[in-house]
Amino acid sequence: MGFLSVIRRWALREEMPIREIARRTGLSRNTIKKYLREGAVEPKFKTPKRVSNLDPYADRLSAWLLAQTRKSRKERRTVKQMHADLVKLGYEGSYARVAAFARAWREDRQRVEQTTGRGTFVPLVFQPGEAFQFDWSEDWATIGGERVKLQVAHTKLSHSRAFLVRAYPLQTHEMLFDAHWHAFRVFGGVPGRGIYDNMKTAVDRVGRGKQRDINARFKAMVSHYVFEPEFCNPAAGWEKGQVEKNVQDARNRMWQVMPVFKDLDELNQWLEDRCIALWTETPHRDLPGTIADAWEAEKPMLMALPPAFDGFVEHSKRVSPTCLITFERNRYSVPASFANRRVSLHVYPERLVIVAEGQTVCTHERIIDRSHRKPAKVVYDWRHYLAVIQRKPGALRNGAPFIEIPDAFRSLQDHMRRREGGDREMVDILSLVLHHDEDAVLCAVELALEAGVPTKTHILNLLHRLIDGKHANLPEIDPPDALALETAPKANVGRYDDLRQAGEKHHAS
Repeated sequence: MGFLSVIRRWALREEMPIREIARRTGLSRNTIKKYLREGAVEPKFKTPKRVSNLDPYADRLSAWLLAQTRKSRKERRTVKQMHADLVKLGYEGSYARVAAFARAWREDRQRVEQTTGRGTFVPLVFQPGEAFQFDWSEDWATIGGERVKLQVAHTKLSHSRAFLVRAYPLQTHEMLFDAHWHAFRVFGGVPGRGIYDNMKTAVDRVGRGKQRDINARFKAMVSHYVFEPEFCNPAAGWEKGQVEKNVQDARNRMWQVMPVFKDLDELNQWLEDRCIALWTETPHRDLPGTIADAWEAEKPMLMALPPAFDGFVEHSKRVSPTCLITFERNRYSVPASFANRRVSLHVYPERLVIVAEGQTVCTHERIIDRSHRKPAKVVYDWRHYLAVIQRKPGALRNGAPFIEIPDAFRSLQDHMRRREGGDREMVDILSLVLHHDEDAVLCAVELALEAGVPTKTHILNLLHRLIDGKHANLPEIDPPDALALETAPKANVGRYDDLRQAGEKHHAS
């Protein structure tokens, strides 16, 4: 009503003649008289449609904006990036015009969603100890001087909003189980319910409504910690909105300010300390005090923490004739007695355990390298091949597993090679570690090398002295009275002089 108000003010308040009003506005006197009548309506002027440089690219830009809404926030392209792509396609307009188009497109989309009922939510309230929320995210950190992409587990108590962030190389079952254990350990107990999205490590198949085929191994973990899993509807992240927000907050409060770490364990310890520190610094949104105060009140409502779930993933592997098994492109050695046989591989986040016949055969540190450009690695334990070289001592010289033997054994092998039968003697010395403490065998070898007598006989003599010396400080044992000597022997060396007298026969001694 702005234009009509100006005409009415000129005519009625300032008593300006209609001729003067017509001169100022450029309207006819009849039009001005019509506007001054009661019930007049604000005039509408048609705005001519102006041709824009963006018009030929409007459909393409709309498609790009729609595609961005289906991606996670950190994967979305900015409007500046879209403007640069349009320039490559021939667009000659400014960035401001593209930004105005994007704002108008988002406003129209938001208006449609509000009309159709989408974007409307109900605030949720959780009782103490009732539930926790879990989610994964991807972030980057510098570990050992290298920038590494990590899978980050976020766990958050729904009532007190205490949270824990922990980083892993992969989003696999063993990593998921480990994340739950550390979260419950830090929280001091287990809530009654866990809220998840439909992640593949927990749900094998999504059915209609709330029907889910839960993974058997995930179900075993849930049964161990005694809580009820609840899965959100597909594409309904707001059902666990607290942990979704925690993912965004963690990037600003942790990942953008973290230092450089030497390994993943140091990073996770820093994340744990940082989370606990943030509990005391962050006020609770609904309750008085900080998150730490709310957690202290919620902690008695949590179920007591049971022992850690043995969260391994089992694989059946066949040992090759070279005593190796393959896992994730890398190969690991197994004792030679299990060559060409089936063994069970238990996969943990940081180690691999080989089990056969109900017993643990050996353990290796797990190698995780997601770069397929690098060659696969082979992890040997030279002790696993001792049974083979006992039958084939010549394999000791160029055997790949024996490149990593200790330096003392390596120096001894250099001496043994110069003599006939040295390979066999070296195999016998290495095999001593199967029956004696390896540190004691190494010590005997080092003493023999220092003495300049690197022989099998001398090393055995030194080894037995070392072993007997360990038992020299044992407490004295009082013999029973029945074993006591009536006449104690006397030290008399004179009898040896009788043996030396002339005319007597020499004794065998």
